[in-house]
Amino acid sequence: MMTTDDMACNELINIDLVREISLQLQRCFFFFCYSFQSLAAEHWSVTNGLFYWLAKVLVIVCHNGNVSLILQTFGTFVASKRASITVWNCCGQTFKELSSIHKHVARTHDTDIHQLTQSTFEVLLSQIEKEATSQQQSTEKEPVDISSWIPDTSHITGDQLHNGPGEVLLLYCYCQLADPQLICAWQKALCEKLQLTGKVRVATEGINGTVGGTKVATGLYIKAMCSHPIFNIMKKEDFKTSNGGAECFCNLRVGVYKEIVPMGVDPDALSYSLAGTHLEPEEFHKEVEALLSKGDSCNDTILLDCRNFYESRIGQFSQCLAPNIRKFSYFPDYVDQNLDLFRDKKVLMYCTGGIRCERGSAYLRSKHVCKEVYQLKGGIHKYLEQFPEGFYRGKLFVFDERFAISSNSDIISECRYCNSPWDQYQLCSTHFCCQLVLSCSACRQGGHTACCPICQTKGKGEEPSATPPQREECECTAMRPRIPQDAL
Repeated sequence: MMTTDDMACNELINIDLVREISLQLQRCFFFFCYSFQSLAAEHWSVTNGLFYWLAKVLVIVCHNGNVSLILQTFGTFVASKRASITVWNCCGQTFKELSSIHKHVARTHDTDIHQLTQSTFEVLLSQIEKEATSQQQSTEKEPVDISSWIPDTSHITGDQLHNGPGEVLLLYCYCQLADPQLICAWQKALCEKLQLTGKVRVATEGINGTVGGTKVATGLYIKAMCSHPIFNIMKKEDFKTSNGGAECFCNLRVGVYKEIVPMGVDPDALSYSLAGTHLEPEEFHKEVEALLSKGDSCNDTILLDCRNFYESRIGQFSQCLAPNIRKFSYFPDYVDQNLDLFRDKKVLMYCTGGIRCERGSAYLRSKHVCKEVYQLKGGIHKYLEQFPEGFYRGKLFVFDERFAISSNSDIISECRYCNSPWDQYQLCSTHFCCQLVLSCSACRQGGHTACCPICQTKGKGEEPSATPPQREECECTAMRPRIPQDAL
């Protein structure tokens, strides 16, 4: 809304100056229209950029009846004469009222205002021209042929890609992607060509995925990734493998997201490059060994599990701190509400494959409370390859139809109903409840197939609803605080 001072300013500006500037703007407008018409049929990409240019100019010059630019420069000139909040000095005179300095400038400095407006207008046009040129160049880029990034499978039979020994790959790579949509299209085409199933997340910060298929197919996938011009920084050992196959996933899902691992913090605000120091499995093993050798007397080091509660419930490192959180996106709030827990401590972090530690350790370091922050390179996956009977006990939770893989025979969790040793997850039997339940074979045969008594009662005699509730509420969700307060 225009203020009284603005209206007074508007009335005082030389009307000839306004007409002259407006005439110049009209000439620019007709020039753009003529250029647009002459180029439209022949060079659409150029015309598209020119239209963008024209639209930007029209926004600038049409605002407030083509005089907003003049008002802006008039105000800038007046502001340059301000000596204090209520005093202006100009031409050897002192003005103590805003209306007085406005009248003086309008009557005495119309030439100065004209020159200032003209130069400002030329700068704006220059900026718009640069933006239009940049957009034109981006639209004129030749499309990339993703087929050159897909391996030749003419020597491979369909049976080799569909049948035979299989495995599941776990991978991630943090790197800047200028065109995540292009990488997404390539990943989808690559996985479909190799008959791989799984989940792949692509973002400007990199790629994260887990895919399953025959060993022939996964081998070709690794080769394609390592030979790609962006992902050739990856090595074969960066891919974690486990027994499985395409049957471990319901389908193939490839998409572009804001983050390759959902922590809920903008990657532009917190980069993966700020992550903690990476420790090889051998180094991490020695650190944990030193921690355990001190027993309860060790109060300067924290072994931190970055995973969700249902993951650490069935497997974890001895004497770790395992936050009772349901999602990794709760981890930043957990850190914020437990800062004193980490103050002046050395922190050893770990997760499934290492990717959550990249962002998690960066967030913890950004708080400047820890003495040191380390993370297990390659995660539990790589640790178990070298130390299957090491300090990690129990099963390793995985996000596919297997739910867990094991390297040792320890069972550290219990049946939900009878407390007998049990670590095999099943989904709650109540319709639309997505909670995981530990219910042993005997209890399941007895009808205990839900995650809690509330769900067990809810599921009896109810017809499945066609529309799922917005949020499933049960004893499991009600009893767990979103962000727990921990203490060592």
